[in-house]
Amino acid sequence: MCQTIEETDVAEIDFRNLNPAQRQTKAFRIVGDLRAGESFVLVSDYDPIPLHSQIQTRHPGEFSWTYLEQGPSIWKVEIAKQFKVA
Repeated sequence: MCQTIEETDVAEIDFRNLNPAQRQTKAFRIVGDLRAGESFVLVSDYDPIPLHSQIQTRHPGEFSWTYLEQGPSIWKVEIAKQFKVA
């Protein structure tokens, strides 16, 4: 499903054809399946910043959020699970 950055290109998951409820469900399923060091690129037709807040609330400090493209018609965000520091 998702790949580590070191191994291959990061998977792009296109959310543009999903309704808002489906987007949220799919995003949380993918985020929940990520292992440390894995990431995916979320492709959207609007800024998915509300999802960022929701991820941070559910998983504080566990994920990075990096904009790769910021509109106006396409938004791309790389979401990566961070390695835990002991």
